[in-house]
Amino acid sequence: MKIGIIGAGHIGGTLVRRLRALGHDVTVANSRGPSTLSSLAAETGAHVATVRDAARGKDLVVVSIPVKAIPELPDALFDSDKTIVVDTGNYYPQQRDGRIDAIEAGTPESKWVEQQLGHPVIKAFNTIYAQHLMENGRPAGDPRRVALPVAGDSPDAKKKVIDLIDQLGFDAVDAGDLSESWRQQPGTPVYGADLTANEVRRALADADQERRVDFRADSRASGGESVRRPARPDAPSAGGP
Repeated sequence: MKIGIIGAGHIGGTLVRRLRALGHDVTVANSRGPSTLSSLAAETGAHVATVRDAARGKDLVVVSIPVKAIPELPDALFDSDKTIVVDTGNYYPQQRDGRIDAIEAGTPESKWVEQQLGHPVIKAFNTIYAQHLMENGRPAGDPRRVALPVAGDSPDAKKKVIDLIDQLGFDAVDAGDLSESWRQQPGTPVYGADLTANEVRRALADADQERRVDFRADSRASGGESVRRPARPDAPSAGGP
């Protein structure tokens, strides 16, 4: 599979390493430019590119950058409606992202990301620590195999992401439509927990839609400023660990 990865941090860099080890054709980009990724390319054999080139001509693109940086990505980033886009991000208003009004008002984080990108997304890989993603894969059928929730509106796209997760050594649990992806956001029972598939299903069912205080913005987060993107004619209207 031809895969683009935008962001080479904890989760993005780990996925570059794991997916290259599986033989996928991986291109990686970050905000600082291809020259800063030479060591990762030498280690893994991944291609390096600009953000726009990493998203072009790919079967699947992983977006693994801070939520606050999503509006800074180029417009019309994806060149095909068939490109599967995976959002691994988590909203950390107090620690990193500042206040995003729509998310604070209840829009699921990945739904907001989808609106900014103007392209459907699948939410996955946001509940697992990078080290565990690197080291804890197990064969199918192993009773200790960790499961990851996957939310999105396209059954076909979800199936391909679920198959990829299986290749990486993890079970996957269909967590419903993207509107239900709040069930796997920070502060929910599945977040940061290494659970089996049955345990993930129970954790998703037990999730509370009200955000925990430590994952909500407050006056210390950003001085009252909000992160906004100007309206775009081609985008829907705005609403690891």
